[in-house]
Amino acid sequence: MLRHRDRPRLWRATFAVVGWATLTLQYILMVGPTQGWGVVERTVNYFSFFTILTNILVALAFTGPLIDADRRLARWSASEGVRAAVAMYIVVVGVVYHLLIAPHWRPQGLLYGVNLVLHYLMPVAFVLDWLWFTPKGRLRWIDPVKWLAFPLIYGGWTLVHGLATHWWPYGFVDVDALGLGRVIAVFAGLLVFFWLVGMTLVGLDRLFGRTARDSGPRAA
Repeated sequence: MLRHRDRPRLWRATFAVVGWATLTLQYILMVGPTQGWGVVERTVNYFSFFTILTNILVALAFTGPLIDADRRLARWSASEGVRAAVAMYIVVVGVVYHLLIAPHWRPQGLLYGVNLVLHYLMPVAFVLDWLWFTPKGRLRWIDPVKWLAFPLIYGGWTLVHGLATHWWPYGFVDVDALGLGRVIAVFAGLLVFFWLVGMTLVGLDRLFGRTARDSGPRAA
């Protein structure tokens, strides 16, 4: 029978493999038989999807606890703040895909399965990991503001890259079609949504942390 302490390791090993394998397959499907400069261009585009970047963070966060605790990746992934931030990012990935992208896009074949994993399975798996296996009660209300750095940097890159190449990763950030003002408004709305998700995670963290302390052993 699987020991209680081995359950997080098995869970994380399973989804680390699933995450890295799916990211690799997505890259192969996106680059395809392209040669020469086209490979570089499509590789840059691949890493310009917030979904891809966030799923890389998720895969790293699943992988870190499986290696030597002295390694930098292990220390990074052990941070409660890091794990909560990654949970915030991947929740937004799943919700935005479901509400804004899925109704207008119908991937087929392998791409359909890849999208299910990256946008549904991995978000659920990581949120459950955060709920079940991450220590609670150490987050602060200011933390979600700090976690906005990643989407802010991504938004800046998306605008610079898109204005230079006229390639946009998502229709709702297409400046050529929507105009700069509307896209900035979309980015602002998404940042507010990130913040709300982060505040919810901090609230849950503090609630679960307080519950754990209240139900802990008491001195006689």
